[in-house]
Amino acid sequence: MPEFLVKVADEQGHMRQQVEHGFSEAEVHDRFTQQGYLVYWVKPRTLLTGGTAKYGKRGKLRPSTFLIFNQQFLTLMKAGLPILTSLDLLIKRQRDKALLKLLENVRDRVKGGELLSDAFTAQQIFPKMYTTTLMAGEKSGNMEEVLSRYISYQRMVQTFRKKLLVSLVYPALLISVVTVMLAFLITYVVPKFADLFDNMGAQLPAITVIMLSIGLHAQKYAWAVVLALVIFVFLAWRWKQSDRGAETIDRVMLALPLIGEIRLKYQVANFSRILATLLQGGLPLVPAMETAGASMSSRQMLNGIMTAAARVREGQALAHSLEDQKLFPDLAVEMLEVGESTGALPAMLSSVAEFYEEDVQTALGAAMALIEPMILIVMAVVVGGILISLYMPIFTLGAGVH
Repeated sequence: MPEFLVKVADEQGHMRQQVEHGFSEAEVHDRFTQQGYLVYWVKPRTLLTGGTAKYGKRGKLRPSTFLIFNQQFLTLMKAGLPILTSLDLLIKRQRDKALLKLLENVRDRVKGGELLSDAFTAQQIFPKMYTTTLMAGEKSGNMEEVLSRYISYQRMVQTFRKKLLVSLVYPALLISVVTVMLAFLITYVVPKFADLFDNMGAQLPAITVIMLSIGLHAQKYAWAVVLALVIFVFLAWRWKQSDRGAETIDRVMLALPLIGEIRLKYQVANFSRILATLLQGGLPLVPAMETAGASMSSRQMLNGIMTAAARVREGQALAHSLEDQKLFPDLAVEMLEVGESTGALPAMLSSVAEFYEEDVQTALGAAMALIEPMILIVMAVVVGGILISLYMPIFTLGAGVH
């Protein structure tokens, strides 16, 4: 997600400048305005606009390494060690060089008097949910509990993502093999048959002539096709970064018959899990919604959640504000309504997350069970058609000899 430099002032007139993730300048501006800040300007973050180079691969954190760090950090705090001492011990044993540099900077900032949450936020790499969780722990005085909840959340998210990736490995491998096979047949095998038929001087069926023409042109202009694909992918990626492109792609994705439903349920599960974790950590509902909304990869979900957060700030119930956005499934809204009325909203959000995570896995498994045979059928039809078109003249010639 793109990063922007934001300069704002709060109600007391205190100005600050920070880096914020967002889809566009307008979206970031509206988000801070809804939070009650006076926004001076929002600029795309680059090295020329005051951004600093990130450590590692463009600021990428390894989820597994970061999870282990937090587990060790929590263990040391539970043992009664001060935060600075815990950081020093972890820095000495940290083998990930990118994370090591970040932790050293965090330690130096904490030594200088900054809060732990502010020190992590200043690195401009760590997830906003993590820094918000630390801030909630500092305000409530119960850092161990909120950090423990964040670790539990990370474990569940990583487990869920691994299951999704495992279920997608075989279809992706199958599609790759089919693509390579078709490219080999069309660009190499078909032209070889064209040379053979030219030497034989035989009368060729129409289907064979068409296939030979496709193969010869594909072999001759393969570089142009590859170049066109690269340009198309690059332009599509650039368009996706724009407001209009992101909204259009997101709308199309959610409108797809099977994939759109799975994507929506995944977003609902992710939002519910993050919101439950933040509320259990003691964060107020509206800031928790804004933090959870900023973590959404769907533009429509982000806009809907931010609008709902503004209505909750005005006094509307969470369930009704989400229902008005026409995005959340009716079952999720009903469950949240029950959670609000019984005072057990965090627990109900966790139940919603668990329900839709299982639903996503089930739906994805069913989709893969449908897609895999369809790929095999398409491969059989296409490859079989190519082979029949190539061998038909040979069969005809063989029959003529007898």
